[in-house]
Amino acid sequence: MIEIIKAILFGIVEGITEWLPISSTGHMILLDDFVNLNVSDAFYEMFEVVIQLGAILAVVVIYFKTIFPWGFGKTKTDTKNTLNLWGKILVACLPAAVIGILFDDWLDEHLYNSIVVSIALIVYGIIFIIIENKNIGSKDTKEVNKITYKQALEIGAFQLLALIPGTSRSGSTIIGGLLIGLERSVAAEFTFFLAIPVMAGASLLKLVKYFLKVGFVFSGLELAILCVGSIVAFIVSMFVIKFLMNYIRKHDFKVFGYYRIVLGILVLLYFLLLK
Repeated sequence: MIEIIKAILFGIVEGITEWLPISSTGHMILLDDFVNLNVSDAFYEMFEVVIQLGAILAVVVIYFKTIFPWGFGKTKTDTKNTLNLWGKILVACLPAAVIGILFDDWLDEHLYNSIVVSIALIVYGIIFIIIENKNIGSKDTKEVNKITYKQALEIGAFQLLALIPGTSRSGSTIIGGLLIGLERSVAAEFTFFLAIPVMAGASLLKLVKYFLKVGFVFSGLELAILCVGSIVAFIVSMFVIKFLMNYIRKHDFKVFGYYRIVLGILVLLYFLLLK
């Protein structure tokens, strides 16, 4: 029962931090330092990525009418525009897909630690505040369908920053979107859509590595932890996505920048002075 409660906690953290620009991977690493699941290292390494599938499903449910090319009274033009949007999403995936596959093991070994997470939280928190204070970017792109393939590739390049834990995948792509002229809501929506293939691919890669290492087997407890964590992440994500879209219509991202800086400093002090 204790392990299930821990899985619920991990699901809550994943559901909140996956979509807010504050780094889900960073928070999961930090949470693991305080709340250890009683599972093997191989299972946990897979779990912290695959739990994101629950969060992905929330995007699919909320935006299904937008991202599904057919039905819902869509005209041929609407279908063409939706397929074109998916083309841009796939283009934006290319940089992270190539670099992520090539350097996945190296990144896990060298960068997945609390010090790197703390520094990344602070640095990108400062960047968020600077961008918002200076109102950088023209904000000319006011609809997701108006994003060009060039802009999609540029956002994909910014997504490479998220390979550093603590950076935030949503944070890096939103920063990139703001810098190249996307409105906040457009940058956030494209980030949500981009998460579907990126996180599905990352989860598939982790599952394949896990099965090659351990075999096609889960214990009853492991399966329960994976299912509970993913379901909770889905439920929490449904609320968080809607909250974020409502929030950014009236506010900027500076509050997330300040949060990142404060959290990064506290974590850095904890691990340098107390642990």
